[in-house]
Amino acid sequence: MITVHHLNNSRSQRVLWLLEELGLDYEVVHYERDARMFAPSELKDIHPLGKSPIIVDGEVVVAETGNIVDYILETYGRGKLVPSDAAERRQMTYWMHYAEGSAMPLLLLKLVSSQIPKRVPFLIKPIARLISGGLERSMVEPGLVAHFAFWESSLEPTGWFAGDSLTAADIMMSFPLEAAVSRAGANALPNVTAFLTRIHGRDAYKRALERGGDYAYA
Repeated sequence: MITVHHLNNSRSQRVLWLLEELGLDYEVVHYERDARMFAPSELKDIHPLGKSPIIVDGEVVVAETGNIVDYILETYGRGKLVPSDAAERRQMTYWMHYAEGSAMPLLLLKLVSSQIPKRVPFLIKPIARLISGGLERSMVEPGLVAHFAFWESSLEPTGWFAGDSLTAADIMMSFPLEAAVSRAGANALPNVTAFLTRIHGRDAYKRALERGGDYAYA
């Protein structure tokens, strides 16, 4: 049986959702963030980098969300959540890589730049605001505008990222979109918000929330 080493309020939630969509049995080991919002050191007992999610399947330890999704689909998926059409499969693969390779770095930069002025001594807060403001105006905001438009146009035809039904692409893209709506102003995007409403209404998604515990993005 798969064991998911799950950190609250994290990208790990997607792994639980995938397992629920596939109807697989699994166990969850819960971890809470520390006061600095970091993952606890106990995760390093499972994987040297100590990042979540991690799954353990017998003797196999798998880290990184996209890699975990690939492993679960290849090992237990039986063709589910993968388009039968070759072009749609390529689209699915693209979005699975894009989610962590392009979308999340920009959203993390947005989070970091917004936190800089809050985490420095009082006397240098004005300088920190200037630096973070310049970073947001020159890099973050233009990037978000481009990515938001890309999401909207990509969801327009069917409401899904690869084909006309839920695939692993949608599971991987769920966290970037949830984070963008929650923290980066994407709540005004109609196709994005409709997508999130649709996935949040799925029974498997709801079951994953029950198994995962605290999750601030749904």
